[in-house]
Amino acid sequence: MNVLEVRSVTKRFGNLVAVRDVSLTVQKGELRAIIGPNGAGKTTFFNLISGFFPPTAGTIAFEGRDITALPAHRRVVLGIARTFQITEIFPELSVFENVRISSEVADGHRLRPWISRTEKARVCRDAEETLALTGLSAKSDRLVGELAHGDQRAAEIAMALALRPRLLLLDEPTAGMGDQETYEITQLIRRLHRDRNFTIVLIEHDMRVVFHLADRITVLDQGSLLADGTPQEINANEAVQAAYLGNAA
Repeated sequence: MNVLEVRSVTKRFGNLVAVRDVSLTVQKGELRAIIGPNGAGKTTFFNLISGFFPPTAGTIAFEGRDITALPAHRRVVLGIARTFQITEIFPELSVFENVRISSEVADGHRLRPWISRTEKARVCRDAEETLALTGLSAKSDRLVGELAHGDQRAAEIAMALALRPRLLLLDEPTAGMGDQETYEITQLIRRLHRDRNFTIVLIEHDMRVVFHLADRITVLDQGSLLADGTPQEINANEAVQAAYLGNAA
C-alpha cells in the first residue's frame, strides 16, 4: 500500500523554481531518506508534503486521497505529523505537558474549553505511553527548555508521535548534535521504524544516519530529482557522488 504519492510537483517563488517536477512514492512501513546539498529544495519539498506550501503544479496523495489543496492542520488530522529543522517545542512547559497537548489534539479536544475526567485520564495515559516509547519518562516533569538539545529533539518527536501519525516527517532530526546524541536519536528512529512499523520520511545531512536507517534514498539537487534507490544503489551512483557524496567525503 502506498502511503504517500507525490506526482510531478513543482514549486515556484516568482522566478525561482525551488522544486521542479519531483515525484516520490512511499510505501507503508518504509523509511525514506531525502538527501542533497544545501539549497537542493529538501525543506521546500517537505513543506509541500505537510501542507505549508501549495504546489505550483503536480499532485500529492495520502493513503489514496488527493490532499494537494488541503492546509497543514487538515493533513495532521488525516495522519501526517512532522518535526522541524529548528526544534518546535513549548520550552516553558514540562515534557509531559508538551506531549499531553499533542495527545489532546489527537483526541479532538483542541477547541474544547474542558474535557471530562475519563477523557483526561485517557489523554494522560496516551502521553505517558508516548514518553515511554521515546525514553523520556524519567524526564517528564522537567521543563523542556532546560533539557539538552538531544532530549529536546526527542521531546519534539514525542509530540509528533502523540498525534498518532500514519506518516511521520522528520526534518534533520540529528542537526546540531554530538556523536552520543546522534546515536540516541538514530536508535529511537530505528525503534519506531523496525519495532513499531512507522512509515517515516526524513531529511538528513549525516550520511552515517542515512545509510544506517533508510530503506530507500531520494536525492535532490537544485530542486530536481537526481536519483532514487536503495542505499547500495545510491552509494554506487556516479551522479550522486559528483553532486553530493563526493563533496561531503
